[in-house]
Parts: sequence; C-alpha cells; structure tokens
Amino acid sequence: MSEKQFIYAVARIRFKEMQLLDTQFINQLLSSKSYRECLQLLLDKGWGEEGQTAPDQILAYEKQKTWDFLEDLIEDMSVFDILFITNDYHNLKAAIKLVYTGEEPEGYFLPHGTISSKVIMEAVKKQEFELLPNSMAATAKEAYEILTRTGDGQLCDLIVDRAAMEALQARGKKETHEVLKTYAELTVATANIKIAVRAQSTGKSPEWIRRALIPCDTIDVEKLFEAATSGMEEIIQYLSDTIYADGVDELKISLARFERWCNDLLIQKIKPQKYNPYTIGPLVAYILARRNEIQVVRIILLGKLNQLPDESIRERIRELYV
Repeated sequence: MSEKQFIYAVARIRFKEMQLLDTQFINQLLSSKSYRECLQLLLDKGWGEEGQTAPDQILAYEKQKTWDFLEDLIEDMSVFDILFITNDYHNLKAAIKLVYTGEEPEGYFLPHGTISSKVIMEAVKKQEFELLPNSMAATAKEAYEILTRTGDGQLCDLIVDRAAMEALQARGKKETHEVLKTYAELTVATANIKIAVRAQSTGKSPEWIRRALIPCDTIDVEKLFEAATSGMEEIIQYLSDTIYADGVDELKISLARFERWCNDLLIQKIKPQKYNPYTIGPLVAYILARRNEIQVVRIILLGKLNQLPDESIRERIRELYV
C-alpha cells in the first residue's frame, strides 16, 4: 500500500474505533440483571442482527462484520496472514479428528484461515499431505498417523499446537512491522507459560513438556522446562526474572488471571498505533482490538447465560483498546 492508501485506510479505521466498546458500556453489560437484558443492550448498540439470541450467532456475525469491513478497505488481505495462522492449525486438528471419527465437518472449522479448510480436509481425508504447504504437510502427516495408530488425541493436539506456534514464530521473525512481531512473540511466550503451568499441575512427563515448549525471544525455554519439572514455585521464581514479572501475582491466583494479564499487555503494546497513520499498524491494532472486545462480550454473555455471579464474570474481563 502507498502512503496515500494508508492515510485513507487509517482515517476509516479512526471512525470505526469510535464505535468500539468502552469501559462504561462494559459495566452496563455487567450490571444487567439478566441475559436477555444484556442481549438487548448489545442489539441497541448495533451488535448482531435482530432475531439472533445465541452468543455464538452474535459473535460470529460481529467477526464477519469486521472481516467484511477490512476486505472493503484493503486489496491485499495477505498482509494480515500472521493473525490467522493459528486458524489453519485449528482447522488441521479438526480435519484429522473428523476423518478419524467419521463425523461431518459442519461447524468445526474456523473461517478466515490462510489455507482453505476444504483443502485441509481433502489432504487429510485422502492422506495427500503434499496438498498442504511444506510447513504444514509434515505436521499433518505425523499428527494423523499418531492419532490413527494410537488413538492419543492429546499427543495429536500437542504436535499440531506446537507446529502452530512454530509457524507463528517464524512468520513473526519475517515481519517488518513491530506490532506484528510483538503479537507473534507475546502469543508464543504466553503459550509456553500456559504449557508449563498446566503440565506441572497435571503431572506431565519431562519428555512431554520438552516436546511442547517452543523457543522464543522473551522466554528461555530451557529454564522454563527446568522450572516446570520442579514445581509451581520454581515457575513463579523463573518468571519473576523475565518481562512477565508483573504478571506473577496474577499467576499466583490462577492461570486464567495470568492469561488476562498477558492479553492486557498486548493491548497496552498496540495502543500507540493509534498515533501512527502511515503504516499497517493501526489496521492490525484495530483487528486485535475487535478480537479482544468480542472475547470480552463472549465472557459476559456466557456468564449471564449461566447465571454466574457478576464478580466471577468481572475478574475475567480484559482491558479494552479505547
């Protein structure tokens, strides 16, 4: 894109940013007395379509609305591929398990991947893994053979999830814009920490932990591995000497609280893009901001639908972009 195109695109984004949800509105949703009242507030705000009452319908509609807006704005959508790499690997896991179980694929695939879900499904179904990009083909073959030979769904997931983070990390290294590099690094680092905490709490073997961890710049995976095989206190001690130290107190409370902290860190990192009108930065920031607010609304809707206490919902709410 030329500088003139960026300026035009960013001007459109600035207008869209004014429609992002703010803290005051989120508090209104939290204060609503029922799921139906919460839903009506969202409909009045322009979310979803009249007649939609299920959270999945509303959130899917909002995701598609964001995508439609961007496709109208940007000719070459491949500039955003890094944000959708994980969708490809989610779809690969879905395809492998669908072929294994014989279930129909309806509702299992995520939209907006960089590879057609139909191509992924065909490659797995026919075991013609060469239909996939080289970076995915070997992973697909290994994960499929593991599942069909052993029935070990967790190991299948591990293989594909690790490959997803490796692909994200590799793409992040090639990106020239800092916001995309930051997104990739924080996503991979957070994945490593979640792996370590969950593996330690569930008693995973050292071999499993080592295989799951992914090298990245802000986490020494060898030190994290040693900590994960020793205990939770060791994990906390290691993280206290990293850039994630400010999140340690949240991790002491729960992994969910730490995940929220990591998400808030990403939002804080992308906020300066509001003042950068000559690059792709504001566009990426807007996509991530929309993802974030959709996830916040999802948490609230599901909480209200399941009649959870407001405080229980509130502690999972992430920081907003606006």
